Amino acid sequence: MTVSELAQQIGGELKGDGSVLVHGVSAVDAVTPGCVTLAENEELFAKAEASQAAAIVVSFDLRESRKPLIRVTKTALALAKMLAIFHPPQRPEAGVHPAAFVGRDVRLGSGVHVGPHAVVKDGASIGDRTVIDAGAVVGEGVVIGADCVIHCNATLYRDITLGSRVIVHSGTVIGSDGFGYAQDGKTRVKIPQVGTVVIEDDVEIGANVAIDRSTLGATVVKRGTKIDNLVQIAHNVVIGENTVVCGLVGVSGSVTIGDNVTIAGQVGMADHVTIGSNATIGAQSGVSKSLEGGQYYLGSPAVPIGLASRQYAVWANLPELSKRVRELEKQLEELKKR
Repeated sequence: MTVSELAQQIGGELKGDGSVLVHGVSAVDAVTPGCVTLAENEELFAKAEASQAAAIVVSFDLRESRKPLIRVTKTALALAKMLAIFHPPQRPEAGVHPAAFVGRDVRLGSGVHVGPHAVVKDGASIGDRTVIDAGAVVGEGVVIGADCVIHCNATLYRDITLGSRVIVHSGTVIGSDGFGYAQDGKTRVKIPQVGTVVIEDDVEIGANVAIDRSTLGATVVKRGTKIDNLVQIAHNVVIGENTVVCGLVGVSGSVTIGDNVTIAGQVGMADHVTIGSNATIGAQSGVSKSLEGGQYYLGSPAVPIGLASRQYAVWANLPELSKRVRELEKQLEELKKR
């Protein structure tokens, strides 16, 4: 397409020759001739200007350039749009592979693909254009909406619900039993997990994630939330809309997380806590009590960032403070002897 057409599609402002043709996107350090590249600062712009890029996407004002420029507000968003334009998702052909298994009373919508060695058990319902890739397992009574992708070797246990445009990556298990036991003397008695899991529209779930079904009711992941790889979400958790959960996070049972929350890597949460909307929890934090929304938290136990910064400053000086305390104690003992 032309640079002018690209600028229009990504919502950018064109400066320069809009008739130049572009056929892809390249990183600024390895530009392929005829591609567009991004420059987020002056240093990267100098590299892009000297490269064989057909055009440059920038997020700051420039007076001059030898190349056509597309000015945008957010380069990351522009990159996402351009990659979607030049690399549209490749969906396999509709139909059920001969090596797949489809049970009784299964509803397959229009354009559904069921790959080799995939299993769709009795009573499942799969919406239009959804892909069940090779080796994936869809349990009894599972309901999946339209335009979903269940990647290879993902497992959906029985009687759970996925909305539309949900992506589940390989190795993920949704609907396994919650970790619930009652003590009977020295014996732990399993509490049957008879609830369900509800994944709403436009959720993406990374590889090797575990989302447990609820004891009663539902474990819920709401619309637009994105979950990274290697995350554990326990029974009866509710995660709000457009929340981001990064890798290696562990969410204990009955936690409630609000909308637009960011949970950084390796955060751990105690059970039954509530995280308010628009909160951010920094990496490796431990959440032992409920946190209000709209603040940035850090540390273990997690506290507001201002307090955490003061705590870290004290901890950094602990060796020196300990040494001074020992010296003062020694001086005090000497004074007592006089």
